[in-house]
Amino acid sequence: MNIDLSLFHLIKDASFVVQCVLLILFIASLITWNFIFFKRRELNQSMAIVDEFEAQFWSGIELTELYKKLTAKEFAPEGLEKIFLSGYNEFSRMRQKGNVEPAVLVENAQRAMRIEMARELDRLDESLPFLATVASTSPYVGLFGTVWGVMNAFRSLVSAQQATLFQVAPGIAESLVATAMGLFAAIPAVIAYNRFSTRLDRLEKRYELFIDEFVVLLQRLAHSK
Repeated sequence: MNIDLSLFHLIKDASFVVQCVLLILFIASLITWNFIFFKRRELNQSMAIVDEFEAQFWSGIELTELYKKLTAKEFAPEGLEKIFLSGYNEFSRMRQKGNVEPAVLVENAQRAMRIEMARELDRLDESLPFLATVASTSPYVGLFGTVWGVMNAFRSLVSAQQATLFQVAPGIAESLVATAMGLFAAIPAVIAYNRFSTRLDRLEKRYELFIDEFVVLLQRLAHSK
């Protein structure tokens, strides 16, 4: 008698517990790929905003003109634009009060920019913990299904007078499907998490570099008034 070991029949004939494990891993995989495409687009957009804004900032444009240009945009400022606006707004607000030490002006502006940077990085980091969770737990969830499938395979031998490969093959095969599904969910999550973490670190460094450079300009501007 032939044994149908096709993927469809292995899943259909698997025990309820193994089917639940496969369903959980499949849903986790779908959510992971959704996060991957969304986060990739989001980080690409953030990088593009940094490139575009730095090109404008270092083009020799006046800070006041750049401020007006950003506030007049059709879409709300994002990323590095918001960091610049937070620092410039704080600097202008404090300077309008009068009798404020230049060091205080610059320090408040720098603090405002770092607060905005922290908010931006926290927003971009939002889905990374989920990817890390899927990457670290999916193999163990799949392993649970594997162990359960192997247990069922050996239970089928209890009432058998003679142990044969025909009796244990389906249970072992379904357990291997659970292992494969766990890896299928975990591997993309690991790759995406490492890739996105690296890009987020690079983005953070560019934010910090801009803040330091902008602070130097603000110091000159504060001492010139």
